[in-house]
Amino acid sequence: MQGLLPPSDFWPVDTVSGIAEARRRLIGASYDLVIINSPLPDDSGTGFAADLCARSDAGVLLLVRSEIYEETYYKLLPSGAVALSKPLSLPMMSQALRMLCALRERLRALRQQQSTVEEKIDEIRLVNRAKWLLIECLHMTEAEAHRHLVRQAMEQRCSKREAAENIIRTYQ
Repeated sequence: MQGLLPPSDFWPVDTVSGIAEARRRLIGASYDLVIINSPLPDDSGTGFAADLCARSDAGVLLLVRSEIYEETYYKLLPSGAVALSKPLSLPMMSQALRMLCALRERLRALRQQQSTVEEKIDEIRLVNRAKWLLIECLHMTEAEAHRHLVRQAMEQRCSKREAAENIIRTYQ
């Protein structure tokens, strides 16, 4: 398997002999790509591939015998794992790995975008909480509370989030 993974493109390469050992390794580490050469001594790898896609951002490739390829492909399709039938050529393996790398980068960008959106939502919630405290404690209108918060951020040379946190600490 390592002969199919040129060190210039894939480094470091870590190999294990079974699913149980792979699960143990994944506890303490994360991987960009996981290639499962099925069948393994302790499992076919199909469930592990689907589980790995659900729990991580790794690109997962399951190599299966040609007799069970169709069935395996349809089992893995909803999970996002990729199945290839064996035997396979070096160019086919190389192409599949490049596609997995591209999909991994796309997934990484989507996760980053999701994280940014979640941070913005958290900031909006915090700002709204601070405005409600100003409305409640200082009897401001919503517009006055908003202007007050923005002015505090400018005067203190901080973000609206930090100004909102200061207001919450003051009035809670």
